[in-house]
Amino acid sequence: MAGRVEGKIAFVTGGGSGMGREHALLMAEEGASIIVSDVNEAGGRETVSMINSKGGQGLFINFDVASEAAWQSAVNQAVSTFGRVDILVNNAGIFMMKMMADTTGEELDRMLNINVKGVFYGCKHILPAMQKAGGGSIINISSIYGVIGAPAASAYQASKGAVRILTKSVAVEYAPYNIRANSIHPGVIRTPMTKDLMATPDSEKAILASTILRRAAEPREVAYPVLFLASSESSYITGAEIMVDGGYTTV
Repeated sequence: MAGRVEGKIAFVTGGGSGMGREHALLMAEEGASIIVSDVNEAGGRETVSMINSKGGQGLFINFDVASEAAWQSAVNQAVSTFGRVDILVNNAGIFMMKMMADTTGEELDRMLNINVKGVFYGCKHILPAMQKAGGGSIINISSIYGVIGAPAASAYQASKGAVRILTKSVAVEYAPYNIRANSIHPGVIRTPMTKDLMATPDSEKAILASTILRRAAEPREVAYPVLFLASSESSYITGAEIMVDGGYTTV
């Protein structure tokens, strides 16, 4: 199955660590050229170095996904470098667990700016490039918390629920242009973002209590569904929400 995205150009946000890095590395292994973005310049450049050291082709762009002007500039740079963009993985995001009563307006704004506006602007400004290319695949990383309720996560859930329904809107609006849009909903994944939730055996056991596979996932276990949605193997799938949660939302 090697070369599943051979010759494709993929844009991955938040590619400097965690899931974003795995998405970028796996698609590079399968033949895609990768634009990696992150506000963490050291991490982003390290991901690109890892891609290039294995014979792939990577480009790092340091920008804030919450800025529409930065998105416009980044897409222009990607297109001027590679000629087009075929795949967008809106992976960049932040996480916060806090009771609604304790959540400040500033915290809510930051959550929505990065997790919602970042995805909205990414779709908005990549879509014209995909239209010119004759089609494309957009993969938006939401969360199980964009589908189900949970305590102490209202701001995060509001943002990830927005990503879920925004993805369906893009799928409907851009189907005539051969552009597909799907969302992925990870459960508990071992990344820097979740390390504090699993800092002790007891906290890890508690956070995994509803995961019927009784373990956290590794980032590559999310990257494989991303690869599938990026490839032609998923050519008849759009507007879908893919749960990668170890059965968390099953019960």
